[in-house]
Amino acid sequence: MTAPMDVTGGDTQATPEAVVDAAGGKAIQGRSLGQIAWMRLKRDKVAMAGGVIIILLILVAVFAPLLVSWLGHPPNEWHREKIDPAIQAPLGSFGGMSWDYLFGVEPTTGRDLFSRVVYGARVSLLIAFFATLLCVVLGTVLGTVAGFFGGWVDTVISRLMDIFLAFPLLVFALALAGVIPDSAFGLSGDALRISLLVFIIGFFNWPYVGRIVRGQTLSLREREFVDAARSLGARNHTILFKEILPNLLAPIMVYATLLIPSNILFEAALSFLGVGVKPPTPTWGAMLADAVHKYNVAPNYMIFPGLAIFVTVLAFNLLGDGFRDAFDPKAR
Repeated sequence: MTAPMDVTGGDTQATPEAVVDAAGGKAIQGRSLGQIAWMRLKRDKVAMAGGVIIILLILVAVFAPLLVSWLGHPPNEWHREKIDPAIQAPLGSFGGMSWDYLFGVEPTTGRDLFSRVVYGARVSLLIAFFATLLCVVLGTVLGTVAGFFGGWVDTVISRLMDIFLAFPLLVFALALAGVIPDSAFGLSGDALRISLLVFIIGFFNWPYVGRIVRGQTLSLREREFVDAARSLGARNHTILFKEILPNLLAPIMVYATLLIPSNILFEAALSFLGVGVKPPTPTWGAMLADAVHKYNVAPNYMIFPGLAIFVTVLAFNLLGDGFRDAFDPKAR
């Protein structure tokens, strides 16, 4: 008597060994959310180009002394021999551009414009990064506390956010930066001005991050994994640090990359108005402010600092958009 025929064509379930063999001898591995986001980000060529530009700008700022020693001259060194004494304009065409002065020279003083743009990147990026860091830290802490605990804590912090958002930041920055003396709080010179700008920009901009973090926290605290953690006896601080904050990293990272360019522009605006880092320390905003009165005799004096700000802001915006699409593809 013959055995009954298997109409299904074989076993209904494959063994794990068969799955491994079918995959070419390699076990199938799962991917974390971070790995999936990185794969999406790598496919976004525009965002990756923005990231490459940002890395190059950071390297230029970090190695500014070495770069200037190779391709330029000290940023505060005057070269009056490059200036026409009659009209105080750079000698030669295109604002004195040559192999020795790649971007030309500054009118009146003859300072190397390339060196000043490179050193200006150090100040502008330094202020923007640390101001954004302060803003993100304050906004994340207060926004998480408000959204997680709710009640009167949420009410107090939310009203505090409303007060800061209604505050005339530019007017306050002009007033505060104008009255601070040259030496205060144990600091002086550029260190004092940079610290002051970081405090003004970061401390008064944290509600923008805080509102986003608060809204995300209100949503996350109602999720099933938070209820599961509570049912297992997890305390509030454990839920905050192990359940809530890891899920807030993506929106915080996205908003931070979009906040940095706005801080760069704000620092440039303060320097343009004369309350930023004091001369002769070069900053992009201060160079633009000085170029307003001299661009007719040396257009490159306005073009190159403005182009540096434009490229930097554009690169951060492109990278921020790429992060947003990578972490939240449904929002595209």
